[in-house]
Amino acid sequence: MDTIVKLLKQNARLSTKELAAMTGLSEAEVEARIKDYENKGVIKGYSAILNEDLADKDRVTAFIEVKVTPKAEYGFDDIARTIMMYDEVESLTLMSGAFDLAVTISGTNYKEIALFVARRLSTIDGVISTSTHFFLKRYKEKGIFIDEEKDERSFVSP
Repeated sequence: MDTIVKLLKQNARLSTKELAAMTGLSEAEVEARIKDYENKGVIKGYSAILNEDLADKDRVTAFIEVKVTPKAEYGFDDIARTIMMYDEVESLTLMSGAFDLAVTISGTNYKEIALFVARRLSTIDGVISTSTHFFLKRYKEKGIFIDEEKDERSFVSP
């Protein structure tokens, strides 16, 4: 992986001037590489990593394991296209192992996610079963520590 891409993965807010200093390239070379990566689809977008507890205390996120029967001509792609069209779906990944697709979704409450699974996801032709896991607390996201609370419990000596 290119050094510029690695640095942008760690901090997408780095300026071309900062990237140039870190890589030994000129600002124009850095800008040209970034533009090339964007045009080729290597860089698909930029996002912020949030502490969801502070940003939106009422947000609920779930990881859903989905087992499917792939279609003969399309494999998993046809079902994946159907699932990823829902606005609630934040990420969708083909997996190896005990299940086929990993779906991450968010909603305003547990019931909203349960209804999504019951009424939308599980009714898709080819979906065999689902298993939903709710995120309780995030500790680290994309290499960034999310919640660094200090443990204020006192140590009691016997």
